[in-house]
Amino acid sequence: MNDGISWRELWHQTAALHGRARARWLCEEASGAFGDEFTELLATPAAQRQVAHLDAMLARLTTGEPLQYVLGHWSFRTLDLLVDRRVLIPRPETERVAEAALACARDSLAAWPQRPQVIADLGTGSGAIGLSLAAELPRGAAVVWLTDVSTDALDVARANAAGLGVAAAGVRFASGSWFAALPAELRGELAVVVSNPPYIAADDDRVDSAVREWEPHDALFAADGGLADVQALAVGAAGWLRPGGRLVVEIGSGQGDEVRALLTGAGLVDVEIAPDLAGHDRIARARRPEK
Repeated sequence: MNDGISWRELWHQTAALHGRARARWLCEEASGAFGDEFTELLATPAAQRQVAHLDAMLARLTTGEPLQYVLGHWSFRTLDLLVDRRVLIPRPETERVAEAALACARDSLAAWPQRPQVIADLGTGSGAIGLSLAAELPRGAAVVWLTDVSTDALDVARANAAGLGVAAAGVRFASGSWFAALPAELRGELAVVVSNPPYIAADDDRVDSAVREWEPHDALFAADGGLADVQALAVGAAGWLRPGGRLVVEIGSGQGDEVRALLTGAGLVDVEIAPDLAGHDRIARARRPEK
């Protein structure tokens, strides 16, 4: 694109290629001005370095790289999260998982208000779910553990936690596979365990080519038809949750009946499978029995 032209014209040119909304996000990122500040710049000529930044982002899009990675950040509930190829792109379906976990945490706070609730977001990736819990629960009400087997993913989550300010005081990090990452003294003490684990079968031909090409496979695909990690969470939750504690797991479309059987088989009760906005199986909830 040419430099010396206004942001209004750059927006118009970019919209012709990528649509008005996506073009605005790209132009805002290139300009460094967002919302009303960008609107105020529309008649202003773009600097050469800003045009170069926009051109570089457009070039990356032509390779098929997802917009979220090109921008380098994406919104999730109240947060603006750093995202790149080390972590999954935050999705609206996972926002509903976070909402379900928040509801469980609030119920736990009402039942045990005298002490902070201990919560674990296992396989946290960018930190989207766990950091949302830390940001949206009352200050000091919870200690939220963020774990991942990928040290690269934990680096992203730590960077995102830095953006929480004082709310990050209750966040802890641990590296490892599922419950093995947590300190042993937390066994039987967790009020809520939440996870968006890998749940896609490796041979699932419904996976979008951009997802398969760009996003981390270890966070997407699981053995046993996509259910191996969900089973590990179910079995572990039975021992790591405190009596009455809740497990919340994102699952794949059509996995509801199989996941229900896994959770029940692990000794959990009050098993529920909730849909996403499209009506597909998406959220599994269960509870450790009180006795």
